[in-house]
Amino acid sequence: MLGRKPPQEFLNSYKKRRNLFPVFMGIMSILLVIVGVVIIVLWVTGGGFRFNLFQKEPTATMTLPPTPVLSATATLVPTETSTPTEAASPTPSGPFEYNVEELDNCWVIAEKFEVDFQTLLAINNFEDGSCPIIPGQKIKIPAPGQTLPTMTPLPPDIQSGTIIEYAVQPGDSIASIASEFNSTVEDILSRNQDRFEDENNIPVGVLLSIRVNIVTPTPTFAPTSTLASP
Repeated sequence: MLGRKPPQEFLNSYKKRRNLFPVFMGIMSILLVIVGVVIIVLWVTGGGFRFNLFQKEPTATMTLPPTPVLSATATLVPTETSTPTEAASPTPSGPFEYNVEELDNCWVIAEKFEVDFQTLLAINNFEDGSCPIIPGQKIKIPAPGQTLPTMTPLPPDIQSGTIIEYAVQPGDSIASIASEFNSTVEDILSRNQDRFEDENNIPVGVLLSIRVNIVTPTPTFAPTSTLASP
């Protein structure tokens, strides 16, 4: 029959397989013996191989990296040294003394201190347009903005003994003031002795307390003309 082997061929094949089985088993036995010997040798000699059926594989643990420690570094900031600044000199509120220097003149001094030129001359009793100063001399400097005082005329019906305040004008003297207001030198000096130091050099602008019309004015006679003889 087609597709079927004869029984004798089947038997022969079976016999061959049966004869090879003992050989296969022998080879496997030899291999097992060799493997066992190798394991025993490694165990005895302390080799790196360890075979333990009951040993569990170590569980892998996650090791976190060390947390970085931030170290604070102190930074020294240089201290700023403030440079002392010169304080502005206060502007004088009234006349003050000044030592005349080389090459000074009244115009230069007036420009230097920003004061009125005519007031500078008047406060030092200099004649208008003159400036008799020398180095080392002490003169008075008027306050900035100070100007020459103006005289207010007295009313004609002012009573005798009335006290007024009078600002000294350029060219004034105690005698001329006394004559102008019908007063006396003695009375003016007694009332104003604390307002100036030298009665012969009273600064322009100083206020004087004056009693007016306490003396009879001296009449001033006009000069008479003399007719020439024919």
